[in-house]
Amino acid sequence: MEKIWLSSYEEGVQAEIDLTQYRSIVDVVQQSVERFGNQTAFCNMGKELSYREIGKLATDFASFLQNVLQLPRGERVAVMMPNVLQYPIVTFGILQAGLVVVNTNPLYTPRELEHQLNDSGATTIVVLENFANTLELVLPKTQIKHVIVTNLGDMFGALKGTIMNFVVRKVKKMVPEYRIAQAIPFKQALSQGATHTFKPVELTRDDLAFLQYTGGTTGVAKGAMLSHGNICANMLQATEVIKHKLVDGKEVVIAALPLYHILALTINLLLFFKVGAKSILISNPRDLDSFIAELKKYPVSVFIGLNTLFRGLMAKPEFKQVDFSTWKLVVGGGTATQESTAEQWAKLVGSPIVDAYGLTEASPGVCVNPLNITHYTGSIGLPIPSTDVQLRDGHGGLVPIGEAGELWIRGPQVMRGYWNKPEETAKVMDQDGWLETGDIAIMNEKGWLKIVDRKKDLIIVSGFNVYPNEIEEVVAHHEKVQEVACVGVKSDKTGEALKLFVVKKDASLTKDELIEYCRTQLTGYKVPRDIEFRDELPKSNVGKILRRELREQ
Repeated sequence: MEKIWLSSYEEGVQAEIDLTQYRSIVDVVQQSVERFGNQTAFCNMGKELSYREIGKLATDFASFLQNVLQLPRGERVAVMMPNVLQYPIVTFGILQAGLVVVNTNPLYTPRELEHQLNDSGATTIVVLENFANTLELVLPKTQIKHVIVTNLGDMFGALKGTIMNFVVRKVKKMVPEYRIAQAIPFKQALSQGATHTFKPVELTRDDLAFLQYTGGTTGVAKGAMLSHGNICANMLQATEVIKHKLVDGKEVVIAALPLYHILALTINLLLFFKVGAKSILISNPRDLDSFIAELKKYPVSVFIGLNTLFRGLMAKPEFKQVDFSTWKLVVGGGTATQESTAEQWAKLVGSPIVDAYGLTEASPGVCVNPLNITHYTGSIGLPIPSTDVQLRDGHGGLVPIGEAGELWIRGPQVMRGYWNKPEETAKVMDQDGWLETGDIAIMNEKGWLKIVDRKKDLIIVSGFNVYPNEIEEVVAHHEKVQEVACVGVKSDKTGEALKLFVVKKDASLTKDELIEYCRTQLTGYKVPRDIEFRDELPKSNVGKILRRELREQ
């Protein structure tokens, strides 16, 4: 299958990128600090930090790691915090010191945290105090030697920071008690680093930048090795796609998805820092009332979200009061945007959701719809620059246009492999650099790709293939449905049967009503008859519904 690059993208988008533009992510950061100086880089809960301030603080932290802790080049440093101002400072500082960032979900259970710390071999961790109690439980079972603890008020000045910490700790009781001997306060680390002279580290595109652990939706999380070159490539690829839609130094971007997740890491943290945007960090997007209040304060131009977040916001009457006149680009990622969501969003907001596709192992971007679309396409669009795609059958052969096959990809953004797991790497990467995505897709005659479903989520009913995405898409159109997930369960009669888990939008919805609706939309073997109503569905850290957990339950 030949590489396809079509004029469906805006005119002027190049099919290839120049990988030599940057030596490392640190190179990107430093150029933006020089270029955008006193402009606001990040804003969180009303506190703003400029590009120059971020650069200075990141260097202070890098100096602390280099001169005080004396961490050797390539050492792994875990970061365990939500979207707060400390996150970019810490991440940029770790990279500047020639070290490797191990992004860690603050909501991990002790078991999950212990696995990731031991698997990565991290010897240092930076943690927001709200989650330090989880860390305390596993510390003796890990190789962690240095713990740096930060709190929500650290970047807000003495008076406001003290008040904020008092409210968080004593009033809202959001900080469970913990005791970690020799824990280093983050502000102390910055001040100590500032007293030493930082010695620049020569980095190349081949140096490891992140151990980015897969979400665990397919089992035990594995660390994808993403180099400086991988991440820089994906930034350049994305820059090529957005360059005609956005203006450097002028955009206001909402960073609601967690920065420790690969989508927000590359796009919100790095790409928009590269192009001089003002990023509004949302620390807790699940608090939709506070989130919407933030949306009302700023002339937002870019919003990155996913299906469950879009639906959650639209379910709130206050969301309709937001001024959408400045919104230029809304991107959906993480999971497919359902047609009903896209239609409702476009009608309310005025900006269509531009769906993109990627995965942790690809830094993450692979495909995206043209930014000039005016309606829902049901597609993930076309490959981004310098990216090859193939659809293969179960024997490795290429499938014809219009038929479903597994999506394989190749490009400079594809990971080096899984950390310390050569056998797992060999299962998903071939000798020519192609990566198996595990997603089933169809390509039309124009080269547009549509994801049908995850290979592992395929349900076989009486010998017929049923893709959960199709069932969920149909059910989501029902006016009384808020969220839905479809999984396969064992059946003596049909081998597997369909089971629906539904969160109601309208309490009057019944099982019989939903089954009858499905009969009008789906052929017989695709109609689910086992329906369970729930108050909520299990989700990943970015809000992706976890079918695996539902199957296990």
